[in-house]
Amino acid sequence: MRLLPRTLCLCLALALSHAAPSVHDAMKAGHEGHSHLSNTDKGEHHDAKHDRCAGIEFDAIAPDEKGISFFFKGDHVWRGFRGPSYLLNSSFKMADDHHHLGHVDAAFRMHNQDDHTDHDHIFLFLDDKVFSFYNHTLEKGFPKDIQEVFPGVPSHLDAAVECHKGECVTDSVIFFKGDDVYHYDIKTKTVKQREWVHLPKCTSAFRWLERFYCFHGTQFTRFHPVTGEVVGDYPKDARNYFMLCPGFGHGHRNTTVRNCTHRHLDAATSDDAGKAYAFREKWFMRLDSHRDGWHAFPIVSAWKEVQSNVDAVFSFNQHLYFIKGDQIYIYKSGAHYTLIEGYPKSLKEELDIEGPVDAAFVCEGKQTVYILQGQKMLFIDLTTTPRHLEREVVLPIPKVDAATCDPDGVKVYVGSEFYHYKSPDMLAISQLPDKPQKIPLQMLGCEH
Repeated sequence: MRLLPRTLCLCLALALSHAAPSVHDAMKAGHEGHSHLSNTDKGEHHDAKHDRCAGIEFDAIAPDEKGISFFFKGDHVWRGFRGPSYLLNSSFKMADDHHHLGHVDAAFRMHNQDDHTDHDHIFLFLDDKVFSFYNHTLEKGFPKDIQEVFPGVPSHLDAAVECHKGECVTDSVIFFKGDDVYHYDIKTKTVKQREWVHLPKCTSAFRWLERFYCFHGTQFTRFHPVTGEVVGDYPKDARNYFMLCPGFGHGHRNTTVRNCTHRHLDAATSDDAGKAYAFREKWFMRLDSHRDGWHAFPIVSAWKEVQSNVDAVFSFNQHLYFIKGDQIYIYKSGAHYTLIEGYPKSLKEELDIEGPVDAAFVCEGKQTVYILQGQKMLFIDLTTTPRHLEREVVLPIPKVDAATCDPDGVKVYVGSEFYHYKSPDMLAISQLPDKPQKIPLQMLGCEH
């Protein structure tokens, strides 16, 4: 487990996996013959609407190296999930001999940690050319022919999206043109072409928190990146999820906000991959990296058996343990969480204790889970079979809501505040520190 960050930029609390199975009506002009048209032929981009809440089909969507998501339409672009549009050329600086980029056909952020030259670059596609940007500045030598940089990938693309190893077989880019899909292997520079007639023709594509979305018109559909299978009940209106629009959202984004008068966490943890989680009522907030910020989802969208209102969560040996009442659920960690066969089980059977519990945590590289119940802290070795209670101590602190452990020590969450201890042993013998710290509102799914 890794450090659970203290302060982060405001996230957009989206219920994508529940409302958008596991997170577009108008189609692009000339939709039926879309694969044979460049974006120049799809409409007058300078005349495009610049209020995305009025109903816009995006030409492309991609995050930059800082994790800010950019939504492209004609010669304009939006930064993030809220705010006005900007001229494309004001956000992506062109070289002296390329002063104008009037629109883009497709865009994606490169994920290729083996090649630091291109890693985290944004690639924009226009007709038969590709532009590479880093820090929003055009790289030397670009634009280039698409075939020169991505051999086997056609021109006049509809959409593109990155796909990391583990989600796809290898680090890849998925290119869309009509019903045809091109899986481009970044390392070998080979292409496998497929036909996904069951998926709507994508005008743009977006990878967001390990989920893949095909945008078509004002709607979007979630799909599996390898098979193209539609995952869940789609399509859905993008204005309900990917932007803040008056009259849209059906209460999804406001659910956590209006409950923030009572600010507390039910549970918190971080997994072996460094992803941080905070749980509150029906929601969980997830942080993949500092650059991407916290994002909120319904608990049921990732852990359908648990559904909501967990008592404690901890991570150990590539698994996430959920404690709810007198039962425990164990899930395999990864891009998709899978409940271990035979679970849930009783806490008595699994950990030799009775429920309910207030909090639980495991420190990085350790094998002991610390269970907090009232003013007691229980010690259980997770490597023994069967597991049993080894010892318990009486804590000199009141009942807590949640607790985590990272390389800096133990954090104990009480109400809207948290307290820091250097180690579990110091927690066992110390009083509450004099100066509590406020829980970052992003962890609670609240507005600033």
